[in-house]
Amino acid sequence: MEASGSRRRVWYRNSGNREKLIIRRLYCERCHKTHHELPDVLIPYKRYGVESIEQVVDNQTVDVPADDSTLWRWYKWFKEWGIYAIGCLISIAKRFSLDLPVEDMSGPPRTVLQKFGHHQTETGGWLSKVVRPIVNVHLWLHTRSAFLSSEH
Repeated sequence: MEASGSRRRVWYRNSGNREKLIIRRLYCERCHKTHHELPDVLIPYKRYGVESIEQVVDNQTVDVPADDSTLWRWYKWFKEWGIYAIGCLISIAKRFSLDLPVEDMSGPPRTVLQKFGHHQTETGGWLSKVVRPIVNVHLWLHTRSAFLSSEH
């Protein structure tokens, strides 16, 4: 991949401060597509940093600088997206013989969050470890309707 420019990206820190990043555009000569570099602090198509979203889905009692409807949407998004992410990570791990942040699906039923195993109990940053491999193998779904259940 070779650099082919950059673009600006706005995001909100856990403190509530609005920040601007310069995201590199990379051109892949093999697939003839332009890709954007994903920093660890971001989740694709989300305006808030991964730290804020991670704290909400972890059910931590912290002050996140977003309104209640946004917090609810993150929690709902993760609950639905997490099931997809688990399947992706298992597939990626088998395909590339990797140790990824997901536990075996066998055993007693657990929540989506618990299935991410010991990586979730680390001191932050676990959500980036889940997102990155899914983005890097082009399995990231970017449409909200992809996760809408029949109850909507």
